[in-house]
Amino acid sequence: MFSVDQVFFAVTFIAALGCGLVAGIFFAFSAFVMKALSRLPADQGIAAMQSINVAVLNPWFMTAFFGTAALCLAALVVSVNRWPDAAAICLITGSALYLIGTLAVTIVCNVPRNNSLAAVSATDPKSGDTWAGYVAEWTAWNHVRTIASLAAAASFSIALAL
Repeated sequence: MFSVDQVFFAVTFIAALGCGLVAGIFFAFSAFVMKALSRLPADQGIAAMQSINVAVLNPWFMTAFFGTAALCLAALVVSVNRWPDAAAICLITGSALYLIGTLAVTIVCNVPRNNSLAAVSATDPKSGDTWAGYVAEWTAWNHVRTIASLAAAASFSIALAL
C-alpha cells in the first residue's frame, strides 16, 4: 500500500510535468506558430490551421491535456489530506490554474473558434477578415492558457519543494 506522502509526491510530480508539457505546447503556438501562420496568405493560413486542429486530436496530446486535468483533480483530493499545509494550498492553486485557466479556457474560448474556422472555406474571398480575427482572438486566449499552465507547473513544483 502506498503512503499518503508517496501518493502526494507522485501526483504532484506528474502533474507538474504535465502542466509544464502543456505550457510548452501552448507557448510554441504563442511564440512562433501563430506568427508564422499569420504571415501566410489567408487561404494558406486557414488551411494550415484547419489541418493542425484535426491533427491535434490524437492520443498523445489528448493524454497530456486531459491526463493532466485528471491529475489536477487528484491533486485536489490529495490536498485534503495535507490541509492546511502550504503544500496543500499550492496543490489547490495549481489545480485551479490548470482546470480554469487551461482546460476551461480551451473549451470555452479556443475550441469554439476552431469549430468556426473549420466551417470556413479557405478560398472564400471574405476569409481574409475571418482569418485575421481568428488569429488575434485565438492567440490572445492561447496566451492565457500558456500563462495558466506554466503558473500551475510552478505551483506544483513549489508544493514539491515544501
